[in-house]
Formats: sequence, C-alpha cells, structure tokens
Amino acid sequence: MAEQSQDVRRRRVFYIPGYDPIHPRRYRELYRKEGAAQAGISGYEIALKPKTTKGPYGWHVDARIGGAEVQADVEVLVWSDIVRQSMSTSIPATYWQLVRTAWEYIGTGAMRRLMMLRKGPVIAALYPIGMLLFQLLVAVLLGWAGFAVVGVLGPWLGLVATALGLGVWAGIVVVVLRWFQARDGKLFAYYLMHDYAYSARYRGANPPELEARMAEFAETIAAALRDDVDEVLVVGHSSGAHLAVSILADLIRAGRVPANGPALAFLSLGQVVPMVSFLRRADRLRADLRYLSAREELTWVDVTAPGDGCAFALCDPVAVSGVAPENKKWPLVFSAQFTKSLSPERWAELRWRFFRLHFQYLCAFDRPLDYDYFQITAGPVTLGARYAGRPPSASRIDVPASKFTSVAA
Repeated sequence: MAEQSQDVRRRRVFYIPGYDPIHPRRYRELYRKEGAAQAGISGYEIALKPKTTKGPYGWHVDARIGGAEVQADVEVLVWSDIVRQSMSTSIPATYWQLVRTAWEYIGTGAMRRLMMLRKGPVIAALYPIGMLLFQLLVAVLLGWAGFAVVGVLGPWLGLVATALGLGVWAGIVVVVLRWFQARDGKLFAYYLMHDYAYSARYRGANPPELEARMAEFAETIAAALRDDVDEVLVVGHSSGAHLAVSILADLIRAGRVPANGPALAFLSLGQVVPMVSFLRRADRLRADLRYLSAREELTWVDVTAPGDGCAFALCDPVAVSGVAPENKKWPLVFSAQFTKSLSPERWAELRWRFFRLHFQYLCAFDRPLDYDYFQITAGPVTLGARYAGRPPSASRIDVPASKFTSVAA
C-alpha cells in the first residue's frame, strides 16, 4: 500500500447503532472479522485488543496503514436496553402499534412523500404492516376452520357446540399468532413494527428515556474532545444517525467543542433520517439538522448506497427535510457504490440479503473504491482531509419533500 500522509496518531471513535436489541459485542466481532478481511484485501495491518479504559463498551485498535501507525479506541454508545424495553410488548399491543403507526405515516401523508424519495425503505416500512395482517388473516381462517369442525356437533350439542367452537377459534388464533411471533428471527415483522412504532409513538419527538441517554452520550463525547487525541469520530448507523445529529448539535450549541481540540467528524451510514424528520412533531430533529448543516466545527460525511434497500440512499437528510439554510455546508453525500466496490460474485451473494446489506458499510469490500470503514476509523487521515475536495454524488436527491418543516424554538 502506498505511503500516506499522517495527521492522526490517536483517534476516539464513538459508534451509535440503530434500533438494535443485540449486545454490542456483535459490533466488536464484526469489526474484528471484517477489518481483518479488508486489511488482507487492501494490504495493511489492523489488530484488535481488549479495551483498557473505563466507559462504554469498546475495543482498542492498532493499525499500520500506508506506513503510518495509528491507535484508535472504538466505543459503542449503547441504547439496546431501551430498544429491548420498547419491544417487550404483547401480541395485541403490537397490533395496536400497527394501527397507530400506519395512521401516523399514512394518514398524515408522510408515507406518500417518503415514497417520492426512495421506494426501498418505504417498502421495508410497509412490510411489517402487511406481514402482521397476513399472519392475523391466517390465524383467523384457521380458527374459523376449527369452529366449522366443531359446528358439525351443533345438532347434538346446540349452544354448547357454538360456545365450544368460539373457544376453539380463539385458541387457534392465539396459538398461530404465537407461532409466527416465535419465528420473527427470520420474518422480522415484529422487529420492524417495533422499530417504526418507536418513532411514530411520539410523532417524531424523542421519548424521555432516549433524550436522557442522548445526554449521557453527549457527556462521553465531550470528555473525549478534551482528550489528547487527534480526531474524535462519531459514527451514526441507520437510526443512530439521527441520534448523532441531535447529540452533536447539542454539543456545539453548548460551546463544548474546543477550538483547539481534536478534529470533530461525523460519519452517517445507511441513514433513515426522513422516517423521523418527516413526522409532524420532529421539530427538535429538524432544528438540529438545520443547525448542524451550517457548522464549521465539524466535518459531516453521509454515505449510503442504492443497493441498500433499507436506507434513504443519496437523500440529503437536511435538504429533503425542507430545512436547509442558505449557508448550508453539510453533509457531503456520496455513494458507497455496492455494485462497483463488490465483485459480481460477492454482489450476487448479498444482493437479496437486505438486512445484511444494511450493515455492509461496516464490512469489507473486495473491490474497494474510496470508501473504507477501517481506514476511516483506524487510518492516519482525518475524515475531513480524506474527503476534502470530493464532489457529492451527482445523483443525490436534495429536493425538499417533507410536509412538516417546523423547527424547535
């Protein structure tokens, strides 16, 4: 690998996951496995060690890239406990969530406007509604069949047979719905329903428990900005991207980004910001998008890919939300170009694995172009320097599309 200039020797990385109930060790193992694969492909060295400092769950990285040695401490800002708590609902409660969420997105016209941007994530949003209704239909039809069988006894048992039949019907419905729920690890209907319902419940506002956790994250990042490092990099993936927007906006507003401190960088990956910013009470998020997009204190790069059907690929989250100021500077929007940075063989393997592709930004590419997650998080160049002068993707979408554009006072 060619020699690189070096403006980073030590880096702090904070990864904010999306709506994910899994323990953060999953991300460590993903980084370890995929980092080794990318290092082998691209000709550099990267090694993980256990974290030795206090604070959030994480790991230490030693890398040698382009002749430069870099140390990075990667930490996961965990909110999976909040996710798990929001998912611990009964089957009837989930169907009530379906009604509320469908009304919030469809009844307000938000879904139609989101469809104008990208069909993929909207289909992903409609999928749990359709799948849960299908499951309910199957359960009801099987229950009706059981009722009909019991009804054969009607001439002999009269009203007793009817009561027994209704009981059998209800019992079958419960058993079938529980059977489907137990297999949601493959169907993802309940998981996705809980995901969209979490934002829709407060119509785009952050629930109190999430605001409290975001304040804790801000404290952690603020402490890192006072550390002896060259760059503090915040990575927001999927739903974690809009959390990062608000956290960073709060830090800058509060004057907690030192003028002579480490470079502050924000990398949003596979973002689904419009799913929240298009809701009627997302004033806080829209205000934070507007504010952050014009700040000089950070570099903000937004990477998506049309091959990721779960993300709003190449949609400028500030512009499409209708809150872009005249002095807008960020984000730099470009594509990870899955179809070019993955070989045809590898693309064929992953093409229909939608959830796996949503995590490809954190993985190795066997034909890498200018996006490399491991060089960004463990390489010798800041995010700002790496993409200085890089033009945004020509096919980006930056047309205002949201019906709701109010911002927090």
